Amino acid sequence: MSDAVDALADREGWTAEEFAARVHYRGDGDRYSVEYYAPSDCVLYWRVKGDGETAVPVGRDTVPDPLRARIREDLDAAGVDPSVESRSL
Repeated sequence: MSDAVDALADREGWTAEEFAARVHYRGDGDRYSVEYYAPSDCVLYWRVKGDGETAVPVGRDTVPDPLRARIREDLDAAGVDPSVESRSL
């Protein structure tokens, strides 16, 4: 694991697997899975469907601002440049 992934795993709600860290969020009736990938230094957002098993990638402009702000705060606290949250893939 990378130092950034380890540091994110220490944050509330985050888990880590090898080169990626993930957190789940529920709010405004929607559920999201957010992933940070250390090798590419990027963040991906997934909307989780009602079955809890199916997730589809979504654009940042569809993600609630409070969630995006929380992700940037967690990245910063883990020593990751928070601007990677807005990086286009």
